[in-house]
Amino acid sequence: MATWVALLRGIGGGIRSLEMKKLVRALEGIGLENIRTYIATGNVVFTSRQTAPRLSQAIQDCIEAKFGFISKTIVLSPQDLAKAAAGNPYPQAHENHKSLHLFFLAAPAKAAKLDTMNELKTASEQFVLKDKVFYFYAPDGVGTSKLAARAERLLGVDATARNWRTVCKLVEMSTL
Repeated sequence: MATWVALLRGIGGGIRSLEMKKLVRALEGIGLENIRTYIATGNVVFTSRQTAPRLSQAIQDCIEAKFGFISKTIVLSPQDLAKAAAGNPYPQAHENHKSLHLFFLAAPAKAAKLDTMNELKTASEQFVLKDKVFYFYAPDGVGTSKLAARAERLLGVDATARNWRTVCKLVEMSTL
């Protein structure tokens, strides 16, 4: 039985509300075990014998069937999540966890429009694209960032973002 972390896109944060107890029951119904959630923004740690691609599709299908909307789901191993955290190029984010967001990509961003991203970012914003993670550092806030608002489209792949505190908490939860 392997431990996995599912990142559901578009849950909480003023987008879609989904009661975590109902989500847990729905995911138990598709055979996931030892399910734990972290804040009501679509962060789920669980165990399963299935593979990441199958789990991603099964979770998406479950949410659509039970709750009536599509939530793109990225499933990571604890090792992949820990590697993403260890690869953080912005250690100053430890002081302000909301300044750093990691965008987890469904696939490598082979056609990312990095030139356009550089044009959109403010003087204080920085970013690094490594493998299937886009690190976005915005010390003046992500909420008003033009780059943050368009990042997924410019990366050219499905993605979901988590702030630094959430990433660290999920690493902790998935490696217990």
